[in-house]
Amino acid sequence: MKRLFIGDVQGPELLQRAFWTSFGLLFLTPVAVAVARYEGTRQWLGWAALVVFALTYYAVTFVRRRWDDPFTGRAVLVLVVFALLAAGLPLVFGPDWLGLPVYLAFVCSMALPLRWAAAGVLAATAVTVVDGVVTGAHPAMYGGIAAVLLALGMMMVALRHTRTLVLQLQEARDEVARLAATDERLRIARDLHDLLGQSLSLIVLKSELARRMAGRDLDRAIGEIGDIETAARSALANVREVVSGYRRRALSEELDGARAVLAAAGVDATVRMAGGPLPEVADGVFGWAVRESVTNVVRHARASRCVIEVAHGGGAATLEVRDDGRAAKGHVPGNGLTGLSERVSAEGGTLESGPLPGGGFRVAVRVPVGSPS
Repeated sequence: MKRLFIGDVQGPELLQRAFWTSFGLLFLTPVAVAVARYEGTRQWLGWAALVVFALTYYAVTFVRRRWDDPFTGRAVLVLVVFALLAAGLPLVFGPDWLGLPVYLAFVCSMALPLRWAAAGVLAATAVTVVDGVVTGAHPAMYGGIAAVLLALGMMMVALRHTRTLVLQLQEARDEVARLAATDERLRIARDLHDLLGQSLSLIVLKSELARRMAGRDLDRAIGEIGDIETAARSALANVREVVSGYRRRALSEELDGARAVLAAAGVDATVRMAGGPLPEVADGVFGWAVRESVTNVVRHARASRCVIEVAHGGGAATLEVRDDGRAAKGHVPGNGLTGLSERVSAEGGTLESGPLPGGGFRVAVRVPVGSPS
């Protein structure tokens, strides 16, 4: 029995709905007053019918957790029984019960699917008129009840529609917030990969060099350890800046870092610049591109030479990084190049990467910009 009345509704929502449902029973007061004037069996039948109607009213209100939940067989059964009681009891007991279809209008406006709710209110209004005519009530009586019923029912439909829109808006805002959080996590993951890749590669190279020098040249080994400490502190600062969202990869800084990393790896570095100063957008994108490309050279290429060329002119800025190392056949971009491609695409640019015909690897970035000043 308990399962029939409360369905899946629990917690604060149950208490809130119970309050408003109980408040609605106040409109049964005129019916109760009429039943109190009955005599004998008619009175007992009237009280029994009134109790059954109230219990069914509670059942149809609590049978589903939310008004917009799909109908179950149990919910349909309870709604049908309630509609029969609301329409039939006035025919059995007379005009004093004509207020019951008001409850039917309320339930139809809230329980039926929103696209059918208005039709349900109109049907409840028609039931009131039919019951009034059949029971011989005065037209002013059932006409007034029908008018009030129609107005209240349509108002409830409008309130429900407004609430539905509010809930949809809240869900949309929650989805936007979730997507923003996801994008921020991806940004941090991408930035950390790009930042730490070169720094950790430099630390590894310096550590290997310090280990080799420890037994032969202690002063140089100590110097390499100092460089390791500096690189580690720089990586830590960069991570903090990325998490804070303030980090922008300046090309000049990255070129200096690239020279240091390539030198530590024993790779001859050549940097060529052509054209005027780069716009801020291209400068930032090229900074990330240099860092990612040089990190890959140090990690995978086993190259002896690396060329970095930057040009600005003709409405575009270009960056090309080439090495003479080994390049695996069937090249598949890793996380770093994929993240770099996303950065370049966000600025309307293009990224090309792959093995060179004569050996080595090439990364080329092109970003549309204004003419050089």
